[in-house]
Amino acid sequence: MSLHETFGQPLLTFPDAEKSPLSIRAKALVFVDPRSRQLRDDLERLAPRALPVLIRGETGSGKELLARHIHRASDRTGLFVSVNCGAISPTYADAELFGYAPGAHTSSASSRAGWFGSANGGTLYLDEIGDLPQAIQVKLLAALETHEVTRVGAHLPNPVDVRLVAATSIDLAQAVKAGKFHERLYHYLSEGRLDLPALRERVGDIMSLAEYFLGIYSQRLNLPVPFISDSAQRVLERHSWPGNTRELENVIHFALLVSTGDEILPEHLNLPDSLSQIEAFVQGATAQELAALKKLLA
Repeated sequence: MSLHETFGQPLLTFPDAEKSPLSIRAKALVFVDPRSRQLRDDLERLAPRALPVLIRGETGSGKELLARHIHRASDRTGLFVSVNCGAISPTYADAELFGYAPGAHTSSASSRAGWFGSANGGTLYLDEIGDLPQAIQVKLLAALETHEVTRVGAHLPNPVDVRLVAATSIDLAQAVKAGKFHERLYHYLSEGRLDLPALRERVGDIMSLAEYFLGIYSQRLNLPVPFISDSAQRVLERHSWPGNTRELENVIHFALLVSTGDEILPEHLNLPDSLSQIEAFVQGATAQELAALKKLLA
């Protein structure tokens, strides 16, 4: 990973950020806001240790980025394997996670290591771990405690060396009380816990992220990098960002596509209009900015 400077503040990116054909939101995390700086300190404390980690944060806030940073900052030499638990079929969850032996079912002439086997020596990231079936939660806990997995159709366990990083957008403590999540597994995961604040709670990060996304998409589209006007900055910083960093990336990408000059204005942001947002913008706005708002609402 490389450490860049944005507005004199640290910006964490990964070396393939500019090359990835996918969303770039999971490639950048800034540590400008005081809450983000505390998160950075917690990351640096937890990453080198062998503890499991549970990351809690809203959808789109960058939980996988934190998990990748933990893996890269640790001494793990194996792969980082990312699994979306919500996308695993309950029928095949056992085989997907722990693998299967030859002949385990009619179409399995060979064996499969499963996600645990693939992450051996590395880090297994389970996103939305609360979506795992409860029977699989029990087997997961056993694998973590014994450092062994038994593949479907096998009689003997295989040793594994996997560091688990799990993430959730729900309150797992409440899920435990409701009988929907295994209590011992919850306590096992909570040994190392990180709470990722929503973007609206770390306003100091918004402009650094916006400038980063603007620079990356300008490069991709072979366009000059426009400035973000003061009025647009006020709108960005006062938006509630229910979609977090993912939403911010989409807003900046759209603004770059529709802007025609060298400046991003409020009307280019395509953000939902709310009375509180309009009132916040009007306060202190120049005549030119008020004219732009009138044009936007016409």
